[in-house]
Amino acid sequence: MERVDGRRFDELRPIKIEAGVLKRADGSCYIEWGKNKIYAAVYGPKKVLPRHLEKDDRAILRCRYNMAPFSVEERKRPGPDRRAVEIGKVMQGALEPAILMHYYPKSMIEISVEVVQANAGTRCAGITAVSVALADAGIPMRDLVPSCAAGKVDGQVILDLAKEEDNSGEADMPVAIIPRLNQITLLQMDGKLTEQEVEQAITLAMQGCQQVYQLQIDALRRKYAGAEYE
Repeated sequence: MERVDGRRFDELRPIKIEAGVLKRADGSCYIEWGKNKIYAAVYGPKKVLPRHLEKDDRAILRCRYNMAPFSVEERKRPGPDRRAVEIGKVMQGALEPAILMHYYPKSMIEISVEVVQANAGTRCAGITAVSVALADAGIPMRDLVPSCAAGKVDGQVILDLAKEEDNSGEADMPVAIIPRLNQITLLQMDGKLTEQEVEQAITLAMQGCQQVYQLQIDALRRKYAGAEYE
């Protein structure tokens, strides 16, 4: 199958991850994934506001996802919409199992994801970036959380759909994992797949997640170990 950008069926778009890019955040990350460009920032742990939402035995996690008005071809109305709120909750659910929330009772960890250029797969790229930002902030975690999607285009299951493939494809399946635990923390599906195709897509997406995981580790090493990478 010939893909729009010439990739193999199991090949990711080019990914660049940089940790610690925002000085005023406790932890931050910038990711370029294909034509996506996204900043993630972490603030906290800090006091919970309003106070009545705090929990005695664990921290709470807040995740704000926003697409800048200029991030898409047709200018988007500024401010959060229903889709942005939903993706924020999806990200929260994907990340929370990896964070040792009980270390910070009566506190809050706040996450902000700003999409400055969008081109399919922003939730996977956002989760990947936030995970690096959490590590950059020194938040104790069971492991990093890489995320990647598989989908179906022209009857074939493929990895990491570009915008043109996403628009014309038959299905899209974002996945996030905790590699050390071999645990899936996000599994969504938009479209139709057979039972066999679902298994193929999950396997392919998890393989993609493992590749993303190495890029996350490399980004943190570059910042904290001063290691040289291509």
